[in-house]
Amino acid sequence: MNAAVRIDAYIPVDSSVAADLPVTILERRCGWRVIDLAELWKYRELLGFLAWRDVQVRYKQTVLGAAWAVLQPVATMVVFSVMLGRVAGAADAAIPYPVFVFAGLLPWMFFSGALNAASQSVIGNQNLVTKVYFPRLIIPTAAVAAGVVDFLIASAVLLLLMLVYGVWPGAGLFAAPLIAAGLGIAALGIGTLLCALTVAYRDVRHAIPFFVQLWMFATPAIYLQADAVGPTGRALLLLNPANGFIVNFRAAMLGGAFDLPALAAAVGIGAAMLVVGCLYFRRVEQSFADVI
Repeated sequence: MNAAVRIDAYIPVDSSVAADLPVTILERRCGWRVIDLAELWKYRELLGFLAWRDVQVRYKQTVLGAAWAVLQPVATMVVFSVMLGRVAGAADAAIPYPVFVFAGLLPWMFFSGALNAASQSVIGNQNLVTKVYFPRLIIPTAAVAAGVVDFLIASAVLLLLMLVYGVWPGAGLFAAPLIAAGLGIAALGIGTLLCALTVAYRDVRHAIPFFVQLWMFATPAIYLQADAVGPTGRALLLLNPANGFIVNFRAAMLGGAFDLPALAAAVGIGAAMLVVGCLYFRRVEQSFADVI
């Protein structure tokens, strides 16, 4: 039996090339830390890779594939139209009720899906978290970015539905992407906060679906006209950023009047949630590898 032979080879590395390689110094820091945007930008390729991986995993080995991005809002729109069409939809309404509902469901599905995905993202990537260093904020950000693909697919269905019912958008259509971006930022802020809490307290992951379901019914912009909740209800709904974004997204897509107070409140609350969520995430991320 021949003995195994071990061959050690030395491969020289050009000192000029080694000098150009980035050096990352890992230090344990306590307390609150600001968001390092420069570091996030440096890892932008990883962000794109993780987002595209989430999209591929979502539809891998499925029969319908990307059609699932359309089936869920369409099926929900049909249910709302059948169950609430005669009650919530006024006979003299300028917008047909199916189009009205779908224009509200589209941003809501994006918001709720992004929030759910972001809140579970670190738990779902525990192998990366425990073995490789990179800015952890990339994980929930990639989860939210992956939902943009479904949103764009379902947006094409909304445009087709508007064409069928003869609903034409106005100049406000160009504001729809900005409003959708604000909704995504709000989802990222809340999802990042819930993500950090989920790592430390695993029962949070069981409460999130129930929390999101209640939030849907607390967002009447999805299925009711704005005047159906009354002035007191509209004042309370200013505290719900999803409601403000959905009302104005529908107005942008269907040519209605913008609700500027609701939009301003939604932008303010969404930005505040992003700051709070990211700061708390940065404070506790150093313990993720130990407790995940």
